[in-house]
Amino acid sequence: MNMTSIIFSREFKSYFTTPVAYVFIIIFLVLAGVFTFYLGNFYEIEEASLKAFFEYIPWLFLFLIPAITMRLWSEERKTGTIELLLTLPISMWQAVLGKFLAAWAFTTIAIMLTFPIWVIVNILGSPDNGVIICGYFGTILMAGGLLAVGSCISAATKNQVIAFIIALAINFILLLAGFSIVLDAFSGWAPEMLVDAVSSLSFLTHFDSMAKGVIDLRDIIYFVSMIIVWLYATAIIIDSKKAS
Repeated sequence: MNMTSIIFSREFKSYFTTPVAYVFIIIFLVLAGVFTFYLGNFYEIEEASLKAFFEYIPWLFLFLIPAITMRLWSEERKTGTIELLLTLPISMWQAVLGKFLAAWAFTTIAIMLTFPIWVIVNILGSPDNGVIICGYFGTILMAGGLLAVGSCISAATKNQVIAFIIALAINFILLLAGFSIVLDAFSGWAPEMLVDAVSSLSFLTHFDSMAKGVIDLRDIIYFVSMIIVWLYATAIIIDSKKAS
Protein backbone atom coordinates (compact mmCIF):
# COMPACT_ATOMS: atom_id res chain seq x y z
CA MET A 1 0.00 0.00 0.00
CA ASN A 2 1.21 3.50 -0.84
CA MET A 3 2.71 5.19 2.23
CA THR A 4 0.52 8.25 1.66
CA SER A 5 -2.53 5.99 1.90
CA ILE A 6 -1.24 4.49 5.14
CA ILE A 7 -0.71 7.93 6.70
CA PHE A 8 -4.10 9.05 5.37
CA SER A 9 -5.86 6.02 6.84
CA ARG A 10 -4.17 6.41 10.22
CA GLU A 11 -4.94 10.11 10.46
CA PHE A 12 -8.49 9.85 9.16
CA LYS A 13 -9.39 7.09 11.62
CA SER A 14 -7.86 9.10 14.46
CA TYR A 15 -10.50 11.80 14.00
CA PHE A 16 -13.22 9.36 14.99
CA THR A 17 -11.48 7.62 17.89
CA THR A 18 -12.53 10.41 20.25
CA PRO A 19 -15.80 12.34 20.63
CA VAL A 20 -14.06 15.52 19.44
CA ALA A 21 -14.80 14.81 15.76
CA TYR A 22 -18.49 14.24 16.42
CA VAL A 23 -18.73 17.35 18.56
CA PHE A 24 -17.02 19.36 15.83
CA ILE A 25 -19.41 18.09 13.14
CA ILE A 26 -22.48 18.76 15.30
CA ILE A 27 -21.32 22.31 16.09
CA PHE A 28 -20.53 22.91 12.42
CA LEU A 29 -23.95 21.69 11.25
CA VAL A 30 -25.84 23.64 13.92
CA LEU A 31 -23.98 26.87 13.13
CA ALA A 32 -24.41 26.35 9.38
CA GLY A 33 -28.16 26.03 9.91
CA VAL A 34 -28.33 29.05 12.19
CA PHE A 35 -26.33 31.21 9.78
CA THR A 36 -28.41 30.12 6.79
CA PHE A 37 -31.94 30.31 8.14
CA TYR A 38 -31.70 32.90 10.92
CA LEU A 39 -28.75 35.25 10.60
CA GLY A 40 -29.07 35.04 6.82
CA ASN A 41 -32.76 36.03 7.02
CA PHE A 42 -33.67 33.14 4.74
CA TYR A 43 -37.42 33.38 5.34
CA GLU A 44 -37.56 37.18 5.10
CA ILE A 45 -35.86 37.48 1.70
CA GLU A 46 -38.17 34.80 0.26
CA GLU A 47 -35.51 33.52 -2.13
CA ALA A 48 -34.93 29.80 -2.68
CA SER A 49 -31.15 29.69 -2.67
CA LEU A 50 -28.16 28.93 -0.45
CA LYS A 51 -26.76 32.45 -0.84
CA ALA A 52 -26.75 33.00 2.93
CA PHE A 53 -25.01 29.67 3.53
CA PHE A 54 -22.16 30.51 1.15
CA GLU A 55 -21.87 34.05 2.53
CA TYR A 56 -21.31 32.82 6.07
CA ILE A 57 -19.34 29.62 5.49
CA PRO A 58 -15.92 31.36 5.11
CA TRP A 59 -16.34 32.96 8.54
CA LEU A 60 -17.40 29.67 10.04
CA PHE A 61 -14.28 28.08 8.56
CA LEU A 62 -12.17 30.90 9.97
CA PHE A 63 -12.59 29.48 13.47
CA LEU A 64 -13.35 25.81 12.89
CA ILE A 65 -10.59 24.90 10.44
CA PRO A 66 -7.74 26.13 12.69
CA ALA A 67 -9.33 23.91 15.38
CA ILE A 68 -8.81 20.95 13.03
CA THR A 69 -5.31 21.79 11.86
CA MET A 70 -3.80 22.88 15.19
CA ARG A 71 -3.17 19.24 16.14
CA LEU A 72 -1.90 17.99 12.76
CA TRP A 73 1.80 18.42 13.53
CA SER A 74 1.85 20.21 16.90
CA GLU A 75 0.67 17.08 18.69
CA GLU A 76 3.29 14.97 16.93
CA ARG A 77 6.02 17.40 18.00
CA LYS A 78 4.76 17.73 21.57
CA THR A 79 4.50 13.98 22.18
CA GLY A 80 7.73 13.22 20.33
CA THR A 81 6.04 10.84 17.88
CA ILE A 82 7.22 13.01 15.01
CA GLU A 83 10.71 11.57 15.44
CA LEU A 84 9.29 8.07 15.06
CA LEU A 85 7.30 9.12 12.01
CA LEU A 86 10.33 10.66 10.35
CA THR A 87 12.42 7.51 10.86
CA LEU A 88 9.96 5.43 8.84
CA PRO A 89 10.68 4.68 5.16
CA ILE A 90 8.45 7.49 4.02
CA SER A 91 9.16 10.66 2.09
CA MET A 92 8.40 14.06 3.57
CA TRP A 93 5.80 14.74 0.91
CA GLN A 94 4.00 11.47 1.62
CA ALA A 95 3.70 12.33 5.31
CA VAL A 96 2.57 15.91 4.66
CA LEU A 97 0.14 14.91 1.91
CA GLY A 98 -1.32 12.01 3.89
CA LYS A 99 -2.07 14.18 6.92
CA PHE A 100 -3.48 17.00 4.80
CA LEU A 101 -5.74 14.72 2.75
CA ALA A 102 -7.11 13.15 5.94
CA ALA A 103 -8.00 16.59 7.32
CA TRP A 104 -9.48 17.62 3.95
CA ALA A 105 -11.55 14.43 3.75
CA PHE A 106 -12.87 14.97 7.28
CA THR A 107 -13.79 18.58 6.49
CA THR A 108 -15.43 17.54 3.21
CA ILE A 109 -17.60 15.04 5.07
CA ALA A 110 -18.70 17.83 7.43
CA ILE A 111 -19.54 20.01 4.43
CA MET A 112 -21.47 17.24 2.69
CA LEU A 113 -23.50 16.60 5.84
CA THR A 114 -25.11 20.02 5.32
CA PHE A 115 -27.14 18.46 2.48
CA PRO A 116 -30.39 18.63 4.54
CA ILE A 117 -30.19 22.42 4.15
CA TRP A 118 -30.06 21.91 0.38
CA VAL A 119 -33.02 19.51 0.58
CA ILE A 120 -35.06 22.00 2.63
CA VAL A 121 -34.39 24.77 0.12
CA ASN A 122 -35.61 22.50 -2.70
CA ILE A 123 -38.74 21.65 -0.74
CA LEU A 124 -39.53 25.30 -0.07
CA GLY A 125 -38.81 26.51 -3.59
CA SER A 126 -37.05 25.91 -6.90
CA PRO A 127 -33.40 26.94 -6.47
CA ASP A 128 -30.77 26.87 -9.20
CA ASN A 129 -29.08 23.63 -8.17
CA GLY A 130 -26.26 24.20 -10.65
CA VAL A 131 -25.26 27.32 -8.72
CA ILE A 132 -25.47 25.39 -5.45
CA ILE A 133 -23.23 22.61 -6.79
CA CYS A 134 -20.66 25.20 -7.91
CA GLY A 135 -20.87 26.80 -4.47
CA TYR A 136 -20.19 23.50 -2.73
CA PHE A 137 -17.27 22.84 -5.07
CA GLY A 138 -15.82 26.24 -4.21
CA THR A 139 -16.42 25.62 -0.50
CA ILE A 140 -14.42 22.39 -0.61
CA LEU A 141 -11.57 24.08 -2.51
CA MET A 142 -11.50 26.99 -0.08
CA ALA A 143 -11.46 24.56 2.84
CA GLY A 144 -8.44 22.86 1.27
CA GLY A 145 -6.59 26.17 1.05
CA LEU A 146 -7.35 27.09 4.66
CA LEU A 147 -6.34 23.61 5.83
CA ALA A 148 -3.00 23.87 4.01
CA VAL A 149 -2.28 27.15 5.80
CA GLY A 150 -3.16 25.59 9.14
CA SER A 151 -1.01 22.55 8.42
CA CYS A 152 2.02 24.77 7.84
CA ILE A 153 1.46 26.74 11.04
CA SER A 154 0.94 23.55 13.05
CA ALA A 155 4.28 22.24 11.79
CA ALA A 156 6.03 25.35 13.08
CA THR A 157 5.05 25.06 16.75
CA LYS A 158 4.54 22.48 19.48
CA ASN A 159 1.80 24.55 21.11
CA GLN A 160 -1.66 23.83 19.71
CA VAL A 161 -3.15 27.05 21.09
CA ILE A 162 -0.46 29.12 19.36
CA ALA A 163 -1.00 27.13 16.15
CA PHE A 164 -4.73 27.89 16.37
CA ILE A 165 -4.28 31.63 16.94
CA ILE A 166 -1.65 32.14 14.23
CA ALA A 167 -3.59 30.07 11.68
CA LEU A 168 -6.74 32.06 12.46
CA ALA A 169 -4.87 35.34 12.02
CA ILE A 170 -3.27 34.37 8.69
CA ASN A 171 -6.52 32.94 7.33
CA PHE A 172 -8.30 36.13 8.36
CA ILE A 173 -5.80 38.19 6.40
CA LEU A 174 -6.08 35.90 3.38
CA LEU A 175 -9.87 36.07 3.46
CA LEU A 176 -9.87 39.87 3.56
CA ALA A 177 -6.85 40.49 1.31
CA GLY A 178 -9.06 41.96 -1.40
CA PHE A 179 -10.88 44.35 0.93
CA SER A 180 -10.02 47.92 1.86
CA ILE A 181 -9.29 46.97 5.49
CA VAL A 182 -6.15 45.21 4.22
CA LEU A 183 -5.42 47.13 1.00
CA ASP A 184 -5.40 50.49 2.81
CA ALA A 185 -2.31 49.31 4.70
CA PHE A 186 -0.47 49.04 1.36
CA SER A 187 -2.05 51.71 -0.84
CA GLY A 188 -0.31 54.59 0.91
CA TRP A 189 3.24 53.49 0.13
CA ALA A 190 3.27 50.41 -2.08
CA PRO A 191 3.21 50.49 -5.89
CA GLU A 192 -0.09 49.67 -7.56
CA MET A 193 1.31 46.38 -8.85
CA LEU A 194 1.92 45.18 -5.27
CA VAL A 195 -1.54 46.33 -4.14
CA ASP A 196 -3.11 44.37 -7.02
CA ALA A 197 -1.01 41.33 -6.11
CA VAL A 198 -2.20 41.48 -2.50
CA SER A 199 -5.79 41.88 -3.68
CA SER A 200 -5.49 38.79 -5.88
CA LEU A 201 -4.58 36.69 -2.82
CA SER A 202 -8.03 37.06 -1.29
CA PHE A 203 -9.78 33.75 -0.65
CA LEU A 204 -13.16 35.52 -0.72
CA THR A 205 -12.54 37.13 -4.10
CA HIS A 206 -11.99 33.74 -5.71
CA PHE A 207 -14.69 31.98 -3.71
CA ASP A 208 -17.45 34.52 -4.30
CA SER A 209 -17.58 33.95 -8.04
CA MET A 210 -17.85 30.18 -7.52
CA ALA A 211 -20.58 30.70 -4.91
CA LYS A 212 -22.50 32.59 -7.61
CA GLY A 213 -22.22 29.64 -9.99
CA VAL A 214 -19.26 30.81 -12.07
CA ILE A 215 -16.50 28.27 -12.55
CA ASP A 216 -13.38 30.14 -13.62
CA LEU A 217 -10.20 28.16 -14.25
CA ARG A 218 -8.21 30.98 -12.63
CA ASP A 219 -10.06 30.48 -9.34
CA ILE A 220 -9.40 26.75 -9.39
CA ILE A 221 -5.72 27.34 -10.18
CA TYR A 222 -5.55 29.85 -7.32
CA PHE A 223 -6.84 27.43 -4.70
CA VAL A 224 -4.74 24.52 -5.98
CA SER A 225 -1.66 26.77 -6.02
CA MET A 226 -2.30 27.93 -2.45
CA ILE A 227 -2.60 24.32 -1.32
CA ILE A 228 0.65 23.32 -3.04
CA VAL A 229 2.60 26.36 -1.77
CA TRP A 230 1.55 25.97 1.85
CA LEU A 231 2.07 22.20 1.83
CA TYR A 232 5.53 22.74 0.34
CA ALA A 233 6.25 25.17 3.17
CA THR A 234 5.01 22.54 5.62
CA ALA A 235 7.42 19.97 4.16
CA ILE A 236 10.31 22.42 4.44
CA ILE A 237 9.53 23.15 8.09
CA ILE A 238 9.20 19.47 9.00
CA ASP A 239 12.40 18.66 7.13
CA SER A 240 14.23 21.37 9.06
CA LYS A 241 13.03 19.82 12.33
CA LYS A 242 14.29 16.48 11.11
CA ALA A 243 17.66 17.93 10.25
CA SER A 244 17.94 19.59 13.66
